[in-house]
Amino acid sequence: MKKVLILGAGMVVKPMVSYLLERNYQVTVASRTKSKAENMIGNHENGHAVGWTVDDEETLDQMIGEHDLTVSLLPYAHHPMVAKKCINHKKNMVTTSYVKPEMKALNQDAKDAGIIILNEIGVDPGIDHMSAMRVIDHIHDSGGEVEEFYSVTGALVAPETAKDNPFRYKFSWSPKGVVMAGNNDAKYLTKGAVKHVPTKDLFKDIITVNFPEVGKLDIYPNRDSMPYIDLYSIPEAKTMFRGTFRHPGWCESLDAMKELGLIGYDKFDMKGMSYADMVAKLIGAKDASNIKQKVADYLKKDVDAHAIKAIEWLGLFSDENMNRGEESPFDVTSDLMIDKMMISEKERDMIAMQHTFVAKYGENNREVVKSSMLAFGSSATDTAVARTVALPAAISIDMILNGKISLSGVHIPVRKEIYNPVLDELENLDIKLKEEYGLPLSEKLK
Repeated sequence: MKKVLILGAGMVVKPMVSYLLERNYQVTVASRTKSKAENMIGNHENGHAVGWTVDDEETLDQMIGEHDLTVSLLPYAHHPMVAKKCINHKKNMVTTSYVKPEMKALNQDAKDAGIIILNEIGVDPGIDHMSAMRVIDHIHDSGGEVEEFYSVTGALVAPETAKDNPFRYKFSWSPKGVVMAGNNDAKYLTKGAVKHVPTKDLFKDIITVNFPEVGKLDIYPNRDSMPYIDLYSIPEAKTMFRGTFRHPGWCESLDAMKELGLIGYDKFDMKGMSYADMVAKLIGAKDASNIKQKVADYLKKDVDAHAIKAIEWLGLFSDENMNRGEESPFDVTSDLMIDKMMISEKERDMIAMQHTFVAKYGENNREVVKSSMLAFGSSATDTAVARTVALPAAISIDMILNGKISLSGVHIPVRKEIYNPVLDELENLDIKLKEEYGLPLSEKLK
């Protein structure tokens, strides 16, 4: 019986554990909180839970040596340390995280050890890579070029769940990370020109689309799209855009909150302050009286604007004492959002993904191609996020341990021998991508 070591017992681990146990692997889950690992394993005879912390490298080294493959679901900064131990023991490794330079630098060492370190095999990154490459390779194999490429993904809540707060969003994963992403800047290629979007304009550069079965969704640009031209081997592309889906309401509200400094990281002494006092300080008001109107005036918005209502709903105009010390507005605001916007047990999340291509064949023949995915969770403990992150990784683990992936070195899933079988198995698990070819140019994103 082959053995898999999973480091971490966070929100996305359960579907991976279940998939591997069902396929007769011995699975060890090592976590700082042993009870979390035990919850992932249940009472399965082939499951083992271990209490372990990342500073205990001696135990980690021993565990890696005793298992056939290690999955690191730790914070990305710890992946290179785990990878070096996997290389020393000549044991394969899988992560769902982006490849950082420190990991990329281990490529030759992994090849020399004859192992694969497979990264970015979740949903975004992961399913986005694989579904994009399947279409790109099809276009290239048909003698075409990818003239324009738009790739958009969003971890959202189902439409019926999004109706009860003005942000139309609830957290099913990494709440602080979701809010923190609002402070990114962005860069993408459009019609041959590179466009830089500073963080202050991130939520102003919006596209609105109608997504099947969902309705209107807003799109804002997602970090730096430029590396994906090389990553996906489409040097011919004149447009390369990666974006994030949100229900209408999020972008408008976050844009106003950024302008007010409500998700800024600069700390100051908040002792004795109310939420309204903090807002007054951020906008340079003398006091917090009539703060709602003062904020509307500062933003040059009507007092009944959607963003003003969202900020009020969150509680940021309240006279309640915050009971804070030396902290940042980001800490205060994100804590309020977590308190009021966590998905409940009976609510559903969803993952929406859509790639839109303009494919060119010769001088005058062009078509739009779309590849779309919509996946729903069933509850807060069976989320679409968890399934779409964990299952691609679990499938790749099964493939590696059965010799169906024979690559060595540091990789992401952009090769046919990885993406085709993984996408096929995901479809068996009801995670499906709908591919549409031959669409008119009116169907392109913008």
